[in-house]
This record gives sequence, C-alpha cells and structure tokens, in this order.
Amino acid sequence: MDKLKKFDLMEKITHELEDLKNSQTAIVQKIGKIEIDNFDLGNKTLEKVLPEMHQNVSDNLDKIAEILSSFAEAKDDYEKKNNIEGLREQESMREAGL
Repeated sequence: MDKLKKFDLMEKITHELEDLKNSQTAIVQKIGKIEIDNFDLGNKTLEKVLPEMHQNVSDNLDKIAEILSSFAEAKDDYEKKNNIEGLREQESMREAGL
C-alpha cells in the first residue's frame, strides 16, 4: 500500500472512530434520559438494568476515546514522517500533467 493510500485509510478510520464516539455519547445520553424518566415511573426492571447498561456504554466510550486519541496521534506522526502534504502536491501535479 502506498503512503497516500495508507494515510487516507488512517483518516477514514479516524472519522469512523469519531462517529463511533458520537454514537456512544448519544447512547449514554439516551440511557440517562430514560433513567431520569424512570424516577417518576419507578419500573423495577429499568431501575435494575439501566445503571449497568449506562456503566458499560460509558466504559466503552472511554475506551473509544483512548483509541481515538492514540490513533490520531499515530496518524499525525505518519503524516509528518511521510510528508503527506508534499506527496499530495506531487500527485496533483502528476494528474495535471505537469
């Protein structure tokens, strides 16, 4: 795999991890809203299950944030080490026939 394709794949994965983080954040928020609504309702099943679900999703969110941070750092290092901007310029010039 050439350097630009590898970097593009790294960018794609970074965006997918960000999407995953956003999705998990939304799930944590939704579970929290259900927990709050259940204060008035008092459903025993929800009282029993939701806190554990909330914790599990929160733990996953923390893991995703750690992975995203580490992966983004690796992507940035790769970009600098391989002069991706310069390679993109060369590719653009080659495509333009210069």
